[in-house]
Amino acid sequence: MNAVEEFRAEVRDWLAANLSGDFAGLRGRGGPGREHECFAQRLAWERHMAAAGWTCVGWPKEHGGRGATIEEQVAFHEEYALANAPARVGHIGEQLLGPTLVALGTPAQQRRFLPAIVAARELWCQGYSEPDAGSDLAGVRTRAERDGDEWVITGQKIWTSLAHEADWCFVVARTEPGATRHQGLSYLLVPMDQPGVEVRPITQLTGTCEFNEVFFDAARTHASHVVGVPGEGWQVAMATLGFERGVSTLGQQVGFRRELETLIDLAVRNGAADDPLIRDRLARAWVGVETIRFNALRMLDGVAAGAPGPEASIGKIFWSTWHRELGELAMDVCGAGGMLAAGEPYELDDWQRLFLFSRADTIYAGSNEIQRNIIAERVLGLPKEPRP
Repeated sequence: MNAVEEFRAEVRDWLAANLSGDFAGLRGRGGPGREHECFAQRLAWERHMAAAGWTCVGWPKEHGGRGATIEEQVAFHEEYALANAPARVGHIGEQLLGPTLVALGTPAQQRRFLPAIVAARELWCQGYSEPDAGSDLAGVRTRAERDGDEWVITGQKIWTSLAHEADWCFVVARTEPGATRHQGLSYLLVPMDQPGVEVRPITQLTGTCEFNEVFFDAARTHASHVVGVPGEGWQVAMATLGFERGVSTLGQQVGFRRELETLIDLAVRNGAADDPLIRDRLARAWVGVETIRFNALRMLDGVAAGAPGPEASIGKIFWSTWHRELGELAMDVCGAGGMLAAGEPYELDDWQRLFLFSRADTIYAGSNEIQRNIIAERVLGLPKEPRP
């Protein structure tokens, strides 16, 4: 057994031994469209993992991680998904902000923020999208002005996942008056529990509220809480987006495969698989999930080099479209019964929730339209889309 296989076995054995007792009921809980499920218990699970050294496994050891190789990180995320372990509550801090601070933060920022992420003491949210900017991050209007030893932030963010649970938010704001597009932006670390920060949940088609609007009305953060050079936050923001397309996507596709296998079982049991068109769509879905995996493996070369390449945008378009189509296929497999709520007043089953929430897959984390622009302009060298 080589080192990666030994590591994989260690992860598998630990999960088998610890997803028991009070934590046994957390299997399969949480995730997109279901972040409201057992949140307090999942946070307790995260802290249990932290105490055993199973958070931030890919971070350098000097910052509290295990220093796991890319191959070991893949093994961890795959085994975590195969165990049907609960969705992580600290993934925004662990997968996005933490690696950004490891790469670009000051030693003081690393000492202040990284240990709390490792220990799951502080949770983070991402302040990027705005109502008038859509997926155009360079169009943000939230502004921050220097006032002595503090930044004063005013503006609005939207579609902010888990803002209602977060202790901190990393915010892209315009800090140079008159600057436009990519210039004059700064990447600020802002505490959420303070006057001047208001969080308003957004109710989605599923009836849940994991997305939020966040209003900053002269909210404050210390002057030292800017990552990178003030006014040059675009590069930092792009680095964070690169880390978002990391090795955890290998765990995501394990979940996709489980959904597909469960749907195939349903189609066989209820007779939907007797329809040759349904059989063809199920077969195409199986080919699709294999493609998702192989593209994710291809992307690891870029991750190992420091940032994913164009495969990240290709993969985002493919998996989000595939997952949305799986939701549509699930409704056809369920038949007319899929149109009825399971209970009052609006209780959805897993397939209905998949169908409704997967409509958002092609929008969040960079819409498919934006991803196609990135591929066209930055990879293929095609003319840029006209802008006013």
